[in-house]
Amino acid sequence: MTYGPGSLGQAGEAGVLREVFAALGDPVSPDVLVGPGDDTALLRVRRGAVLATTDTMVRGRDWLDEWSSATDVGIKVVTQNLADLASMGGVGTGLLVSLVADPGLPLAWARELTAAIGGAAGRSGVPVLGGDLSSAPSGVVMVSVTALGELGDGVTRPVLRAGARAGDLLAVSGQLGRSGTGWLLLRQGVLSARSDPEAVALSHHRRPVTDLQRGPEAARAGATAMLDVSDGLVRDADRLARASLVRLELDDDALRSMATALVPAADPADAMTQVLSGGEEHELLATFPPGRVPDGWTVIGRTVDADAVDADARQGPGVWLDGDKLDPAQGGWDHFGG
Repeated sequence: MTYGPGSLGQAGEAGVLREVFAALGDPVSPDVLVGPGDDTALLRVRRGAVLATTDTMVRGRDWLDEWSSATDVGIKVVTQNLADLASMGGVGTGLLVSLVADPGLPLAWARELTAAIGGAAGRSGVPVLGGDLSSAPSGVVMVSVTALGELGDGVTRPVLRAGARAGDLLAVSGQLGRSGTGWLLLRQGVLSARSDPEAVALSHHRRPVTDLQRGPEAARAGATAMLDVSDGLVRDADRLARASLVRLELDDDALRSMATALVPAADPADAMTQVLSGGEEHELLATFPPGRVPDGWTVIGRTVDADAVDADARQGPGVWLDGDKLDPAQGGWDHFGG
């Protein structure tokens, strides 16, 4: 991606902030009592409790400039954070944004990033409250967002990873494997889509968009446990299983149906691998009592008592497929392992 002349260093801190504030505009929310411009924002807390989460993206680790624009980065970092809030049954109330960058970074890149963050946040009804700006060594660019939120309307308690019970159904809020398939295509040098499945995969990897209302919806329906699929189905499902002390048995037919939807963007074997292990999906994974799964969710398995008396009882909580216990370390995203 190319950007016009002018850098952060040439504009100076005051010039960068002018560009950033102009790109953001004024927050439109009656709960923002003091917005960007002062040392601290002031946000009205309506429910007496605050949800808080944060995610960071680093150039060369979480994106490559050859593959992703500043708009892509801005949309993805907002989705990451708001999906985490949704996974607790929450909705966003405000975002804090930090940019740590090489002074040689084009000013136009920072302006585009800010506009993308503001646009993505605005479409979700979440104001940008402020943030921080700092310089970094040559080549380093890091974007971090902290999201504040509250439980959604009608949600009386957060949905945690712990809480799944034997006999629950395991369901996901949307298609899995799109982002991982898009990543495979980019690694193969496919920057522009040649088919509709490729367009979907590339778009979801670069600019993932999640239906954030699915989180509060699941909480109101009685979800017993929930999390955001950010590091791959098996890796994240294993976290839920261990927190809840249950065994999750995946439905091979349901997963293969999702894999089929990814062909011909990936061959069948790669497609199944991405359904199981592809990261950055940001769909929600939840367990529900039978009969309580909301419309639009796809059932992909069930929960079993981890202490059930059978041949696998000694293996404890975890994720199974076709009678085999899956190793969460074999695939998925690890920030320090690749």
